[in-house]
Amino acid sequence: MYKYLLFLGVFTFLAFAANAQVDTSAVKKADTIQKVKTKASGKQVGSFAPRIDPAKEKIYHPDSLHSPHKAVMRSLMLPGWGQWYNRTGWWWKMPAIYVGLGLFAKNIVDNQHYYKEYLTISRYRAGVVAKPGDPYYEEYLAFQGVVPDANLNDARENARRNRDLSILGFLGVWGIQIIDAYIDAKFIHSYTVDNNLSFKVAPGLINQPVYAQGLNNSYIPGLKVTFTF
Repeated sequence: MYKYLLFLGVFTFLAFAANAQVDTSAVKKADTIQKVKTKASGKQVGSFAPRIDPAKEKIYHPDSLHSPHKAVMRSLMLPGWGQWYNRTGWWWKMPAIYVGLGLFAKNIVDNQHYYKEYLTISRYRAGVVAKPGDPYYEEYLAFQGVVPDANLNDARENARRNRDLSILGFLGVWGIQIIDAYIDAKFIHSYTVDNNLSFKVAPGLINQPVYAQGLNNSYIPGLKVTFTF
């Protein structure tokens, strides 16, 4: 009798244990199907990634064919050629470049002429024999006894200094137009450009400088303007 009761109890326990088991293979299969569907649809389920409004999505216009190296080399060989290659503001940059170079070139020629003239006259006064047909000998005779030696030396040094400064200015304009061509080619053509431009105005408090702070309040009301581009 006890054997039958023990057998019945063990059989009942095994029956309940079998019913409590879950088919994990079916769950894994369903989970795999769900993941495949999620990847196929491209939707992030349960993700905290922000959604981008299509109206606010940035538009880029990359220009990979524009070479900054070409712009630099062309500006190095011929002033303004790099600006013409970039096609950005060339219509006013090229005239400005050649006006600047022309003014400095004129100053170089004029001051070199004056420096050579005053130097030759100073040598004549120092006892150097004039060469036949020297055009500066007449200037030497005209200045003789009229212009003191100190004034002549000052005029010669001023002409030399102005000539050297004009040379530096000429090289500076040439170098600036090379840098400008590189910047335009690098940051306007090679980089992406966004078409969206907006600004926001909001009230705020401005901290006054130390020398302008009063005893009552060191902040003054103001407006904050933020540009987004």
